[in-house]
Amino acid sequence: MTTDPIADHLSALREDLAYHQTRVLLLVAAVSSTDGHARKLDGLTKLAKLDFLTRYPGLASVVLPSLASMQDRLHLSESEILKPTDVADPMIRYKYGPWDDRYYPIIGSLVGRNLVRYVRGRQGSVALAPTPAGKKLASEMATLPQWRAVQSRCEAVAAASAGLTGNALKELIYRRLAELMNRPHRELIK
Repeated sequence: MTTDPIADHLSALREDLAYHQTRVLLLVAAVSSTDGHARKLDGLTKLAKLDFLTRYPGLASVVLPSLASMQDRLHLSESEILKPTDVADPMIRYKYGPWDDRYYPIIGSLVGRNLVRYVRGRQGSVALAPTPAGKKLASEMATLPQWRAVQSRCEAVAAASAGLTGNALKELIYRRLAELMNRPHRELIK
C-alpha cells in the first residue's frame, strides 16, 4: 500500500482483473479440452453461466445434478455449503441471468495477450478457444496451490455441462434457482 489512494485503487483493480482473467482462462481451457464442447467455449452466455457455476460452487449441483457426484472436485467449504450465495465476488442478475460487466475487458486482455483466440461459434456467435500459449499458462497455473481448487471446479463444471448450450444452461439456472433469479436487473446475486 502507498499513501496515494488513487495508486492503491489502480493497483487493486489490476490485481482484481488478473484474478478474473486467470479464472476465465482456466475455464476456457477446461471447456475446450472436455468432450462435448467442440473444443471451444461457445458464446458469452455460456461463458457467464459456466463462470456462475464456478463462482457459486454451492449452487452448481442444484443446476447440474450430475455435479452432486463430483463434490470432491468442487472443493466446497462448509461456508459454501451453508451459504451458497455468500461468495467473495458476486455476479449481477442481467438480461439473460448471471453476468459480470468485466467480461469484455477480461476477454479483450486474454485475446490481446495471445492466450485466447476468437473462433467461429454456433449460429454466428463468438466462441473462445485457448491458444497454445494459453493452454501452457493454464496448465502451469493449475499446478499452483492457490489455483488448484478453481481448476478442479472448472473441469467438473465443464464435464457436467458437456453438450449443453448457453441458452440451455440459462434455462436450467432460471428453472432451478427461480427465487434467486427473480430479482431486478443489475442487482447482486447474494
